[in-house]
Amino acid sequence: MNIEFKRLSEVEKSEIIELMNNQLVRRQMPLLKDDFTESVCDKFIEAKELLWLEHGYGPWAFIVNGLFAGWGGLQPENGEADLALVLHPTYWGLGKILYKKIIGKAFGEMGLMSVTVLFPPTRTRIKGLFRLGFKEDGELEVEGEQFIRYRLEKPE
Repeated sequence: MNIEFKRLSEVEKSEIIELMNNQLVRRQMPLLKDDFTESVCDKFIEAKELLWLEHGYGPWAFIVNGLFAGWGGLQPENGEADLALVLHPTYWGLGKILYKKIIGKAFGEMGLMSVTVLFPPTRTRIKGLFRLGFKEDGELEVEGEQFIRYRLEKPE
């Protein structure tokens, strides 16, 4: 299996739009309130590219065997490096492989001391997060929505 990390601007917009309008994906993303149209997609990609420009890092597009599987990685959120994985349901089984690559970059080449994950309180299946070493680390409001923050510290 060949996995590549590319910039979101390198992916066909139609593929991002399809992913972000998928009902199974939307269920996990309370900030996605309206249809993810082409103009919304343009603003989304622009905002993610700006993160790269301003902070030197941001989310990637995940390309698996030449096909767009989703997006995620690390992006700045309230002064923290926040980890996100937004995968097309076809690729949900690849989450752990992608996670390991992202964490390797975070604690390796990026030299981060910790990463966070934000989950809405409605997301109750979180045992896997604890098994990975994340610990609950408070609550946060983003765009009027409540999230629970979990933190993973860099291993010694």
